[in-house]
Amino acid sequence: MKFAVASTLAFAGSAAAFSNPSMTFSFGKKKAAPKAAAPKISGASPSAEAWANAGPSQALPFATAPATLDGTMLGDVGFDPLGFSTVPVGPWFTGGEGRNGQIGNLAWYREAELIHGRIAQVAVVGFLAPGLFGTLPGNEWTGVDAYSNLNPLEAFSQVPGLAILQIFLFMTYLEIRRINIIKEEGESYQPGDLRIGQGEGRWNPFGLEYDEEAYAEKQLQELKHCRLAMIGVFGLWAQAQASGVGVTEQIGAALTSPDYYSKAGYFLPEGI
Repeated sequence: MKFAVASTLAFAGSAAAFSNPSMTFSFGKKKAAPKAAAPKISGASPSAEAWANAGPSQALPFATAPATLDGTMLGDVGFDPLGFSTVPVGPWFTGGEGRNGQIGNLAWYREAELIHGRIAQVAVVGFLAPGLFGTLPGNEWTGVDAYSNLNPLEAFSQVPGLAILQIFLFMTYLEIRRINIIKEEGESYQPGDLRIGQGEGRWNPFGLEYDEEAYAEKQLQELKHCRLAMIGVFGLWAQAQASGVGVTEQIGAALTSPDYYSKAGYFLPEGI
């Protein structure tokens, strides 16, 4: 989206620069050209100020954290080596109107972290569950072995296209619902809130009722699991890409005795 807007502005500027000059004629004394406005002198950018007031990072002891990470947000451990927190964000939490993002407003980044982390947790389950609990049965229409592959990377190209389409449509529904909630609540929106869990008017199938302190602890636990899952799913993907087999197959092979171990007695004297 940013690229499209930037391209549009660049194209408009180029068109204005190469437009035909307007020809005007005047008689008598020429009017003096208006004086150019004096350039405004601005101070340091908010990003530069945030880094100028940086402090030690709890997550990276050998690095510093910008001043925008002051530890007040839940789960803030000063991890921002690329300085995302020093860049103003768009109008996601202002009802979708205007570009009212302010530096230090970490709500948008927390929203992105939670959504990516939740997807990563589901992906980790998808990597492990088929090998532990079995795969879905196939049939003549889909193919008997359509869901039998334990390597998720290979299974993705083996399952029927309609099965992938179902997942895509369900994810699309969730995204549209999430965006509508953000637009409805505007600045009062809490990052990651899908109106599920405790609270009035929410879907709470497990009857969760935590006090404020316990609820904050559960939020921190979810955040830690999200971060761990994002790292873990990358490791699972890399290992499956390198080995060509599923994770459970690799773990199972590590727990079995190799063939040469059972033949080790052939090289030992008799009676030992």
